[in-house]
Amino acid sequence: MKTYGLIGENLSHSFSQQYFQKKFSKERIKDSQYLNFEINDISCLRELIQKKNIKGLNITIPFKEKVIPILDELTEDAKEIGAVNTIQINGNKLIGHNTDIFGFEESITPLLNGRNNAIILGNGGASKAIAFVFYKRDINFSIFSRNLMLKFADITEEVIQKNDIIINTTPLGMYPNADTFADLPYNAINTKHLLYDLVYNPEESQFLKKGMAKGAQIKNGKQMLYLQAEKSWKIWNLSINL
Repeated sequence: MKTYGLIGENLSHSFSQQYFQKKFSKERIKDSQYLNFEINDISCLRELIQKKNIKGLNITIPFKEKVIPILDELTEDAKEIGAVNTIQINGNKLIGHNTDIFGFEESITPLLNGRNNAIILGNGGASKAIAFVFYKRDINFSIFSRNLMLKFADITEEVIQKNDIIINTTPLGMYPNADTFADLPYNAINTKHLLYDLVYNPEESQFLKKGMAKGAQIKNGKQMLYLQAEKSWKIWNLSINL
């Protein structure tokens, strides 16, 4: 039995396990399982891999950055942004990848339509992938977070009006706290705006609903998850590094 899995905290409502179990069944991929591994300390990673004979891993909150010192190698993209969400296992060698970059870029590109000024809410591992994509595509962006110099309270109506893309990378609005949302001047949002929420459960978060009420184009994080999951699968089944 080949074992793949997700490392993180509070994984009972995670997307990945359901996605891969359905994939294995639909595509008749035999002798494979995808498990959730809820841990409190990432230092046990190598022991877990050996004990469970794991062939590939996804990494989620809060370990996308904390896992890096344990790994043997990083791809250039993962190294540059300092966050890993996929681990390729080659024998005893652990290689860190970031498939969030691919998933986000592929999912947002058809929606850009000339938009080139962005607000990113949050500064965790996912935020770094979004910033990497924007930098690569010459999209101006500012990152706002509770623990940065630029805080949510600094997002005024004028800031909203100067930007046409708003990305939520925080867990605000995710089940079971679906009634939460970033405190923004939503009245300044209009039809020129694109609101993209990495939250996918519920499919329409409060953040997206408030944007939609003002005529903004909206997008949740489900397609990004599908794309990054498939990219992870390809990585796990390569015999050479990407």
